[in-house]
Amino acid sequence: MAGRLNGRCGIVTGAGSGIGAATARRLREDGALVLTADLKGDVDLLLDVAAKDAGRTLTEAALARFGRLDFVVPCAGVSAFCPLEGHSDDYFEQVMAVNVTAVFRLVRDAAPHLRASPAGRIVTIGSVTSAFGDAGLVAYGTSKHAVLGMTRALAGELGADGVTANCVMPGAIDTPMTAPAFAAMPEYRTHWEQKSALGRLGQPEDIADVIAFLLSDDARFVTGQGWMVDGGAMTRM
Repeated sequence: MAGRLNGRCGIVTGAGSGIGAATARRLREDGALVLTADLKGDVDLLLDVAAKDAGRTLTEAALARFGRLDFVVPCAGVSAFCPLEGHSDDYFEQVMAVNVTAVFRLVRDAAPHLRASPAGRIVTIGSVTSAFGDAGLVAYGTSKHAVLGMTRALAGELGADGVTANCVMPGAIDTPMTAPAFAAMPEYRTHWEQKSALGRLGQPEDIADVIAFLLSDDARFVTGQGWMVDGGAMTRM
């Protein structure tokens, strides 16, 4: 439904590739004004979302450009397969810094402006591992459980001001982040293709379309929810 986000202004991180890039494209197609950020790629701001002042930097940049802030979509994330015994402190802390702390800082710094918006929206990116565990993904799964919990807490705290907060939980999506694992373990790709009720991996656009819905007025009474977007894979556990 083109134009359903006309005039809405917001931030998408991790927008240099994958789900973040597809989300920025989709939101712009729907009429939104989007400030994009990532470590690299064709984005408005090149920055490390894990930097301590990144949330403030992003919020101030969006306000300077748009004069208001209606939504935030923190898509930046990191993941890698790693046996538990290979989880160094540095690796665990990096995953938590990017996947959890950076999300917290952005929504905290954006919150006053989202409260002031007539349609404040937060959409976080969890994972099917927000609800289920998977071998080799202890740090990642921990971080995505935290994101879902944070999102539900945000919904409860910000709802009185009309701000909604929802978490999109992708299954196996064909992105630059997942490509190394699928290349190293072709059987893992086949496993997820066969596990999906639709018989395929997801594409970034499959996630972007759900995010666009959750930012729109069509989802005005939806908050505190985890939206599993996995092609039906988790129904076939």
